[in-house]
Amino acid sequence: MDNRSEVREFLTTRRARLTPEQVGLPPTRSRRVPGLRRSEVAAVAGLSVEYYARLERGQIAGASSGVLEALARALQLDDTERAHLYDLARTADGIPASGRPRRRPAAKAASRLSLRWALEAITDAVAFVRDPHQNLLATNALGRAFYAPVIGDGGRLPNLARFQFLDPASHDFYPDWDRFAEMCVGVMRTEAGRDPHDRELRDLVGELSTRSDVFRRLWADHNVRTHGTGTKRFHHPVAGALTLAYEELAITAEPGLVLHVYTAEPGSPSAERLRLLASWAATSPADGTSGSHGRHR
Repeated sequence: MDNRSEVREFLTTRRARLTPEQVGLPPTRSRRVPGLRRSEVAAVAGLSVEYYARLERGQIAGASSGVLEALARALQLDDTERAHLYDLARTADGIPASGRPRRRPAAKAASRLSLRWALEAITDAVAFVRDPHQNLLATNALGRAFYAPVIGDGGRLPNLARFQFLDPASHDFYPDWDRFAEMCVGVMRTEAGRDPHDRELRDLVGELSTRSDVFRRLWADHNVRTHGTGTKRFHHPVAGALTLAYEELAITAEPGLVLHVYTAEPGSPSAERLRLLASWAATSPADGTSGSHGRHR
């Protein structure tokens, strides 16, 4: 697969964010463009300027792990960016993704009874399963209540990226909308690097790039990230303001699917509001038990 444009844009955007001082070089007065010059990256990485220029033109096929490590250090890549660089190099080398565990159809995988039992056993936290395409595949009872603004009246489970960028309601649900948008695109960009042949993901990126100026701009930044763990703020129409900690857990039996769990700090106002939301869900259950995708298809 010819991914030279992806390699070129990733390396140039990483170079543009650094200054000479950040990499231990003396500052210079006049710079026509922000960031390091190619010659400076080459010097820090211990590469010839000609070879680095070739890499930045996208000709990364055949680059050794030593060269990739030198690039990662010179460009001060974090762990996610470093892994993304290796994914781009593997794709350029024509290394297939066939060595990965085979993925079953996501909706079928999420309908596995033991997985659904495990979700429903989580009663004091929001729990849901997401696939690499940002499809919300299954939730527990509290998750259905929590994601009611996303799921909508139909009860079918949605695509979180489409909700983020195409539904105005997302601006109310996510108080930190800009941060959520950057996270969403970064996770999608990382997944695209892992499997550049993923047609469904490419189609989703094409759709969002056409319909959302913000998505198109963020996609062009080439920032990558993994979800992992952290804290997020939400505003739920029933529960109000919520600050929740999240953990992302890989589902070993279903490669590509992840389990997200949102919890509130014990004794906090958010914990009390989650309990109120659970009570509301018990009396007004959301019709969100289907494993199909929702209105944001």
